[in-house]
Amino acid sequence: MASNLVALCFDANDPLVVARFWAGALGWEIDDSVRGFVALVPTDHTSFQLHFLPVAEPNMTKTSIHLDLTSTSLDDQRDLVDKLLTLGGSHIDVGQDPNDAHVVLGDPEGNELCIIEPTNKFLAGRERLGSITCDGTPAAGYFWSAVLGWPLFWDQDEETAIKQPDGVGPYITWGPPVPPKTPKNRLHLDVAPGPGVEQAAEVERLISLGATRLDIGQGDVDWVVMADPDGQALCVLPPQQT
Repeated sequence: MASNLVALCFDANDPLVVARFWAGALGWEIDDSVRGFVALVPTDHTSFQLHFLPVAEPNMTKTSIHLDLTSTSLDDQRDLVDKLLTLGGSHIDVGQDPNDAHVVLGDPEGNELCIIEPTNKFLAGRERLGSITCDGTPAAGYFWSAVLGWPLFWDQDEETAIKQPDGVGPYITWGPPVPPKTPKNRLHLDVAPGPGVEQAAEVERLISLGATRLDIGQGDVDWVVMADPDGQALCVLPPQQT
């Protein structure tokens, strides 16, 4: 039984500000009924939410996960860039070529995102959120395919990609460079056991797939922090109510 992908989580000094930026970027809705963090609910075929978790530490390093947003035309790409700049985004340099067709921005707290050119064939047919794009090895792609039950549809040149079983929604991709091992990224994935599966059993299944337990100082909480084969943190939540 596969895990359910619950959310892509952002550490944020001001969760509401960052959530409002991404709501504007994706056209998703803010759910103000949750406590302790800000949730962004999809309005498209995406099967998971974005969660913005309050932290005190500022963003000091490049994350190994970023989002790729699609565009339908050069005008759409330009308009989206302009919109995100008005929402608190900024142009940032991550070593991209000045002639690259995509545009690299940072959200209000410096988390990278790319506005992909309309001629990009890999993300053709995706909605605005085209991909969760991860620095990583093929081993991470194989691991996450098994964890989520999402089929692997790309595996070449040290790059892997998976997609939802129904074929819609954003891809999740991995490719060079391999990220440095750090205690915790600003972005991470939260999963929960599938129906009828206990949290402890799901933790053991992930360990059998190559995950390890991870201590980031989380203390006594009801989720389990783990690391994927690349050492990147993920959280296994208790079973979710449906």
